[in-house]
Amino acid sequence: MTWQRTHSQHLATDPETVWSVVGDPRRWPEWCVAIHDVTLDGEPVSGGSGAYLPSLRWARALHGRTAPPLRLVAVEPPRALVVEQPVPGGVMRVEWTLRPEGTGTLLRQRVTVTGPSTVPVVLAVARSIADGWTEQVARLAALTVPTSADLLKVVVAGGSGTLGRALAADLLARGHEVVLLTRRTDQGLPYRQTEWDGIRQGAWTRELAGPARTAVVNLAGRLVDARPTAEAVADLRESRVRPTLALVEASRAGHEPLARWVQGSTTAIWSDAGESPVTESTPLPTGSRALPQMTGVAEPWEAATEGAATRHLVVLRTSIVLQAGSPALDRLTGLTRAGLGGRVGSGRQWFSWIHVEDWLTLVRAALGLEAGLDIPDGVVVAAAPRPVRNGELMGSLRRHLRRPAAPPTPELAVRVGSILLRTDPALGLTGRHCTSDVLRDAGLRFAHPTLDDALDDLLS
Repeated sequence: MTWQRTHSQHLATDPETVWSVVGDPRRWPEWCVAIHDVTLDGEPVSGGSGAYLPSLRWARALHGRTAPPLRLVAVEPPRALVVEQPVPGGVMRVEWTLRPEGTGTLLRQRVTVTGPSTVPVVLAVARSIADGWTEQVARLAALTVPTSADLLKVVVAGGSGTLGRALAADLLARGHEVVLLTRRTDQGLPYRQTEWDGIRQGAWTRELAGPARTAVVNLAGRLVDARPTAEAVADLRESRVRPTLALVEASRAGHEPLARWVQGSTTAIWSDAGESPVTESTPLPTGSRALPQMTGVAEPWEAATEGAATRHLVVLRTSIVLQAGSPALDRLTGLTRAGLGGRVGSGRQWFSWIHVEDWLTLVRAALGLEAGLDIPDGVVVAAAPRPVRNGELMGSLRRHLRRPAAPPTPELAVRVGSILLRTDPALGLTGRHCTSDVLRDAGLRFAHPTLDDALDDLLS
């Protein structure tokens, strides 16, 4: 059995500086919280040895008593470091490669576990190393990348979610100052955080000072995975509209407009589009076709930006973002692993999606930070160019997770099950075939244009 995860990140500093941290395994715990301690039997050289301890208490106790030495397979300054930990019947291998990219460094991390003990090793430490990549990047940036006052400062509202943290880490790695506006500070996160209630003006508004070099990315809002009751829909709507209005008010308090504003939204604004192709120019549904938990939430969310003091405003109508550890992908993979990976309902409803790497590229472009990619103001559909039907989605998940064919889930079962799971059946039974004319005209080249390619990267 083999389990593998690969991640990469551009860092705005030279390979030698990155190597000064990554190239010394003894410094691994400084930027990877999954690792508690590393010791070496000498300096880090090819053929050397040592020991590490996982952070999980039960794994640390077991590993400390039973594990053979950690092996330094390759130490090639400042290009590559490979370490291997023998495990029963196999090995856990962690590789870091560094190569110059422009004026910075492209860092890649690959974690591989092989052998019959793969599952317990993944649960004990490997998954934490791999899935903690976002926060590892942020900590590594704090150790190696200087923040430049000449670069854009980005204030991320709703930044404590998986997408917000991924964006913050990516921008920090590129030398930008980042501030997360959050209702509750999390001391375990390696980002600068400022508390706000998403309603009233307060000390947080000082983060918008110096507007000529300050941008806002507004992702604030509760998760949509809730029963579509009138009360829940109103809560979903208000959790987006009120923070947006607070940000607009704060932006108008300054003498200059903000440099950029990226407004979060969703392709669900088109509710159930059926077989009709959807692009930026597609009119919004009206009447009974406009589902209150979709159009009724997203439309006022976008409208709340009216009057924002900013030089540029891009509204990102984002499809389902495929990202390791995100609620959407976790729900899909969990159902598939549990043997419920058959088509949902008819299986013909469209599923529009985008890989998190492409979403980050798009947000950088909207912030004016992606060389050669100019995104105009206005609505932009954040979706990969090849939507799939639900039946194809579930089939791809089964292949990547090596699960056998599964029976379909009838619509009635979805509706009954959604009551037990306290979710909205429309999330699985409706769909939209969304693509972007704007991104096509801008010349965006997707790193992951097909679903199989995206799942290969995320679920290898």
